[in-house]
Amino acid sequence: SMDSHIIMFKRMRFNLAYFRHPPWDTGISPPELLAFIQSHPPGRALDIGCGTGTNTLYLARHGWQVTGIDFARRAINLARRKARKYGLEADLRLGDVTRLDCLAGPFDLILDIGCLHNLDDNGRKTYLQHVKRLLAPDGTFLVYLVLRRNPDDPGHGLLESHLSEITQLFSLHQRQDGTHNGNRLSAWLTLSSL
Repeated sequence: SMDSHIIMFKRMRFNLAYFRHPPWDTGISPPELLAFIQSHPPGRALDIGCGTGTNTLYLARHGWQVTGIDFARRAINLARRKARKYGLEADLRLGDVTRLDCLAGPFDLILDIGCLHNLDDNGRKTYLQHVKRLLAPDGTFLVYLVLRRNPDDPGHGLLESHLSEITQLFSLHQRQDGTHNGNRLSAWLTLSSL
């Protein structure tokens, strides 16, 4: 089907990007995650779209039991290599973020930095149902998104109407608006189970 071809192409593109140095793979955990770790005791965490494992390993280093998942084989291999190099324990899995059936919750933290906004409508709905199932009753869903002002804007990004899909499934505690690469709108959402 057309969809599976698009997904294959996307996966290939992400895979190839990790052979260079993709701009999103900064190697630095964002202050939002640091602040979260400082104010919460370690528990179980899930890093969705973990890439080369920067945040997965940051959490592991701070005593969290972490699962990281990404569909780019190259990224997961690099993440596993880093984990070995630093002697850190993490469950790093190659997988599709819209098919998280293989995972069992509950997770005290579900982290998504820049993955959700790449999904199409169906992928997003399935993904959100999985997160809802996997999140502990008092857990936190921390997500970073690129936004679009209107549907005709080029590039990826969620519309405000998409955000309401999220806030219908989760309770929104905080929304921090900003810009992404200087020209796109972005937001950090801190959510919990309803």
